[in-house]
Amino acid sequence: MMLLFAGITLPLEDPILKFLLILVIILAAPLLLNKLKIPYLLGLIIAGAVIGPHGLNLVLRDSSIILSGTAGLLYIMFLSGLDMDMSDFRKNGTRSLVFGLYTFCVPLLLGILAGYYILGFSIYSSILLAGLFASQTLIAYPIVSKLGIARDKAVTIAVGGTVITDTLALLLLTVIVGMVTGNTDDMFWYRLGISVVLCIAFIMLLFPLIGHWFFKHCSDNISQYIFVLVMVFLGAYLAHLAGLEPIIGAFLAGLALNRLIPRTSPLMNRIEFVGNAIFIPFFLIGVGMLIDYRAFFRDWESIKVAAVMIVLITAAKYIAALLTQKTFKLSSDQRTVIFGLSSAHVAATLAAVMVGYNVIVGQTPDGEPIRLLGESVLNGTILMILATCTISTFATQRGAHNIAIKGVRENDESTEHQDEHILIPVSNEESVRELVTLGNVLKSKKNHNGFYALHAIDNKVEDSGLEKRARKILETAATAAAASDIYLHELLRYDVNISNAIASVAKEQSITDIVMGLHRDKSPAIFLGKITGDLLGESNVTTYIYKPVQPLATIKRHIVIIPSQAEKEAGFLMWLHKIGNLARNTGTKIVVYAPETTLKYIEPLRRKQTATVETVLFKDWEKLPALLRELRTDDCLWLVMSRRERISYQPAMNKIPAYLDQYLGRNSFVLIYPVQAGDPESRYL
Repeated sequence: MMLLFAGITLPLEDPILKFLLILVIILAAPLLLNKLKIPYLLGLIIAGAVIGPHGLNLVLRDSSIILSGTAGLLYIMFLSGLDMDMSDFRKNGTRSLVFGLYTFCVPLLLGILAGYYILGFSIYSSILLAGLFASQTLIAYPIVSKLGIARDKAVTIAVGGTVITDTLALLLLTVIVGMVTGNTDDMFWYRLGISVVLCIAFIMLLFPLIGHWFFKHCSDNISQYIFVLVMVFLGAYLAHLAGLEPIIGAFLAGLALNRLIPRTSPLMNRIEFVGNAIFIPFFLIGVGMLIDYRAFFRDWESIKVAAVMIVLITAAKYIAALLTQKTFKLSSDQRTVIFGLSSAHVAATLAAVMVGYNVIVGQTPDGEPIRLLGESVLNGTILMILATCTISTFATQRGAHNIAIKGVRENDESTEHQDEHILIPVSNEESVRELVTLGNVLKSKKNHNGFYALHAIDNKVEDSGLEKRARKILETAATAAAASDIYLHELLRYDVNISNAIASVAKEQSITDIVMGLHRDKSPAIFLGKITGDLLGESNVTTYIYKPVQPLATIKRHIVIIPSQAEKEAGFLMWLHKIGNLARNTGTKIVVYAPETTLKYIEPLRRKQTATVETVLFKDWEKLPALLRELRTDDCLWLVMSRRERISYQPAMNKIPAYLDQYLGRNSFVLIYPVQAGDPESRYL
């Protein structure tokens, strides 16, 4: 160790200095590399190589770095499962399977041939080397996530295929090592098969049940995030116990919790923020610390093995991506993204090479151990990691950028809902967060500044504490919105009455949608309450009246009931677009009940949405009680209502308060009052 000023030695031992150095790198790398047009992921890997034991030796790759790096890798795999569009994943399951087989079989074939005929390895060593070729790591996944294309078809195929090929590669590793060491008896196959099936079944079946119960009964933000971390590492450990790589368990945990953590939720925002700020950068820097530039000059055998591995792995992954493109008629940019995401080799590759390196198959005459994979493969793997990570980041960056640009252009061509402004009148602190959550899932993707919260005060009431309480409620609303990275405008208004204040603000701010809570009085006789009733008479704005009984994220189905001739109302497409946003942002199943003529207009929504949207013929609102009795506990009911004497008004709507009071005591529901032509002033429920 080298003595420096003030008693500081190299490598750094002070945990504060080590952590400070890594944070400075995480902060500076993106700022510097963006100017040099270098993907920041690659920059963090290079930075790790510079400060690592094979570079300036500033930081050792000790247990703390390994722990942080392992957490980062598991985090990447968890995020990839969490970001997955489950409906699209189910639709593209066959495509992921085909790509997984392509990206496993092509490298496997080339790897065996290269190992046996070019490098002169034994058949077992050649098969294990081929397993290295087949495995891959989603090191470039943060790029597609950051560019907002994580739900693109190509990403879904690549992520699903990665899980398949890594599982096959690691199972191949287990089998080859077992055969070399003579442990592959009949019980070996039974144990392996049963443990894998039990692990997958436990994670995919029990994790959603545990998560649903927890999120339904715990609303504390910190506890929810810690719970998610527990599930990630529990899934990883269960996979490890089953003989799989922990990254498979982390990915399955992401899939299992996918529907319970909507993409627009505050919890999702926290998960992505902490991962991208801390866990994932630590992993990338830790990968860089593995790189030993001296391997380039150590011996010809290491360079030869590295060159063969880099060329054949890159060619094999490109061939697999090309075959996938041709099979499913994807674009060239989608092929590039699939190739970029599948070409990096880190986690499973390192696991396999270290296992092969530690398996002794004999001794030389000099007493030196003969390893299943020799030192030349170990050194070649380190060089291969650097090369494939570089190729992966550049390829993914280029393909993902082009897809994102194309998506922006397509969105710009359809500016139908650009001027969306959502107003949330708030008066009760207990319901503020759920109202903000509903507004968040209904809003369009591009709406980042059109969110308003209003607390209105009757100016005839003299109470000095009213304004203080109002400010506190508005602050709660702003905090809830900020948790989802949304700026919320806080509005405090004195007026002659509350409904007039809301209607006036709606006109002043060009409000397109109002999201408000149901009046707290439980009497069906004054179901909507005077304020809401007056507002519906004064304002012709699409209004959502929400009664939350459980957190929106724990809803399993949204039941939407539409009256006949609703498609003839002026605001039909406005609220239908919001239902589409609900499906996209939550991924929850939508079931639409409507007459046959209305269902024709719902069909484009069903085809366009990746979430499951079912349609059921329903035209007689007098039969609503029978339908309401069939609702499940975790269903949320959406009733499309009408003002009196409008086109879609049904006499049975008079009975809605009694129906809801009788049948929906334990269900959340939303009443939708759309924009309707004609004089808005009329009486309501």
